[in-house]
Amino acid sequence: MAIIADLPGVVVRRISVPPYDNNVYLLTADGGQVLIDAAAEPDAIDALLDEGTGGLDLIVTTHSHSDHIGALAATLARHPAPTAAGRADIPVIERATGVTIDRALDDGDVIGVDGLSLTVIHLLGHTPGSITLALVLPGVPVHLFTGDSIFPGGLGNTDHDPARFDSLYADAVARVFDIYPDDTVVHPGHGHPTTLGAERPALPDWRARGW
Repeated sequence: MAIIADLPGVVVRRISVPPYDNNVYLLTADGGQVLIDAAAEPDAIDALLDEGTGGLDLIVTTHSHSDHIGALAATLARHPAPTAAGRADIPVIERATGVTIDRALDDGDVIGVDGLSLTVIHLLGHTPGSITLALVLPGVPVHLFTGDSIFPGGLGNTDHDPARFDSLYADAVARVFDIYPDDTVVHPGHGHPTTLGAERPALPDWRARGW
C-alpha cells in the first residue's frame, strides 16, 4: 500500500520511482484524484491510480526539471486530465514533453477537485516557476508538497548561484516558515517527509552556508 496519510476526506499516497527516487504523490478525495509530479514509470503510476479511484482529474507539476516530468506525456495519454504548473516553467515543460499545460499557476492560486483544495506557493529559485502546494484541512496539520524547493536538511539546488539561493531562501521563509506552524508536514520531491518544526532551527545555518 502506498498510503502515507489518511486525512479527513483526503487520502495521500506516495510512490518513489527510479532512476532518481522521485516521489509521485496521489491525493484522493470524494470528488476525484490529483497527481503531483508524473516523474517516471507510467506503469507504476497506473498502479498508484488504481489504489485510489482508478481515475485522474488533475496533474500538477511542481517544476520543470526532467526527472519530474518524465512520465507526464504517457500518463496523460492513458488518463486524459487537465494539467497545471507554475507559470514561468510552462514553456520548458511543454517543449520537453509535447504536453499542453492547461493552467498557469501563480502564488496564492487555489486548485484541486471537489473536496480537495490546494493553495499554490511560488518559491522562486530552484527553477523560475517552482511551486509548493499546501493542503489545509480542518483538525489536522497542514501538508506541503514542496517539489525540490524544501527538503529535510535544506533548500533545493540553486547551482551555487547566490542570487537564486537568496530568492529561494527569502520565499521559503516569508511564504512557508513564517506562515505555517511547526507541525506542518513537508513532503519533498525526493526522500522522506519532515516537519517545519524539525527544520526551523536550522534556518540560520542554511542561510550561512548558502544551500
